[in-house]
Amino acid sequence: MVVKMTQAELYQALKSIGYPVAYGSFSSPVTPPFIVYQFAYSNDMMADNVNYVAIDDFQVELYTAKKDLTAEQKVQDKLKELGLPYQKFETYLDTEKMYQILYEIQILGG
Repeated sequence: MVVKMTQAELYQALKSIGYPVAYGSFSSPVTPPFIVYQFAYSNDMMADNVNYVAIDDFQVELYTAKKDLTAEQKVQDKLKELGLPYQKFETYLDTEKMYQILYEIQILGG
């Protein structure tokens, strides 16, 4: 299922979780936990050489200083509330000394 939503609406929804949010990156250092989101690629519905429906894939990235199940659950609860199915990936960033929890989502008409 793909949810119709604008990028601005996605930003507002992520802000409502209560952590700092930025598109792409922050202009100055931020203390974790924080969220960064950005457009990843388009997955438009196409036929007859025409893009009929814009489907945009976004990455929502949660950064934490330690493994933070509560922060992860807050993000997941918000995505579920919005009806946004997600795929979840996790990595530890040695150079940053942070966990990155990445959620891949799709929005319609972003």
